[in-house]
Amino acid sequence: MQKAFSNVLSYLVFLSTISIVIISLFAIIFPGFFISIYFPYNVEIVPFEPSIWLIPVSSFSFVFLVLGFVYYKRKLPVQVYKCIQFILNFEISKRITVILGIIIFVFYIGFSVNELSINEEGQFPDYDILKTALQIWPSTESDDIYVQEQNSRYVRMVLLGTSLEIFQNIKILPFVASISLLIVTFFLTYQISHKRFSGIVALLIILQSHTFLFFDTVAVYENFWILFFLISLYLINRKWQLSPILYLLALFSKAFIFVFFLSTIFYIYRARISSRKKIWAMCSYGGVILIILTVFSFGDSVYGDIINISDSEFFLALNTLGYTLRYDVFIILSLLPVTIGLFFTSRRGFLQADSILVLILASLLAGPFISMLTGFYFVLPYRFLPLIVFVAIGIGVFLSKKN
Repeated sequence: MQKAFSNVLSYLVFLSTISIVIISLFAIIFPGFFISIYFPYNVEIVPFEPSIWLIPVSSFSFVFLVLGFVYYKRKLPVQVYKCIQFILNFEISKRITVILGIIIFVFYIGFSVNELSINEEGQFPDYDILKTALQIWPSTESDDIYVQEQNSRYVRMVLLGTSLEIFQNIKILPFVASISLLIVTFFLTYQISHKRFSGIVALLIILQSHTFLFFDTVAVYENFWILFFLISLYLINRKWQLSPILYLLALFSKAFIFVFFLSTIFYIYRARISSRKKIWAMCSYGGVILIILTVFSFGDSVYGDIINISDSEFFLALNTLGYTLRYDVFIILSLLPVTIGLFFTSRRGFLQADSILVLILASLLAGPFISMLTGFYFVLPYRFLPLIVFVAIGIGVFLSKKN
């Protein structure tokens, strides 16, 4: 009975995720459709006028689906089938992994370190808000609601202030966080897939991302929040007692991570730990939410003042994926294949493939959900970093060992 319920849950997760993926790709291919329905002003726009994404997305998805169907029906030429089998079962030794990791990080750090000298003050308008917030930190009292919101991210402000005071460069710790993010991505992928090769693949996919490389040293849009969140996921299967603490740090780095709460609970449910530990872990996460609500209810929080629900903004925000990730072509093209691939990976017995599907689902819905709740935030490219990370991990998990 438990196995039957697990199978039904896998199908529900897959159907939910692929539905949102298809809707998101539809919004990318036909950007005028939701605008023609939900935009509050009259505009002359053709709902089904295709964008430049039509041919790449449709052709790439078609080729993958046909190739996947032929592979699972074992209709491929013998040599091609053996080649795919070799890739799925290919693994590298620990020594080779360390050598590859050193080479990758030497090149990455070498090409990125010069960005630490870039002055963000003339690069990002939001830096003026951050600069003002740091001047009055740790106080949150300000007539500017944007400054108040900045200083309510306590962990983030502590780390940025430390970077500025100790290293005399506000970008140092954000860069360290980006490097750490790559390391944690490798270990999380390895933990799920049991393949070091999968971890290296996930790491390289993130490194080819224009969005990651653009924001990896940016202080005003740092990666502390996603780093702490990934560590919290990794610790669920290792030291679950520490996981909610890291999730709490992520929340106090950026409240945006609250959108991933339910997907975290699902990750715990699919984790390879005892049922007793799962219950305790879920309860501890419930305690984290109580702490957050208590802090914000007794403190001078701005979040209660910026809620303005608008369902039309949800659908309009679906259009943001196409232009915010317009340079991350590989991520956009991989969305549908990764979703289908993870479903079949789950059917092979890797139940945490369902967890990655749920995390991809949450990453796609996070921006539209926030836009529906408030007009205070804009869906900027860096907010899709979780999507990039989980697509990368998803591809690595798809390459997991067959046995």
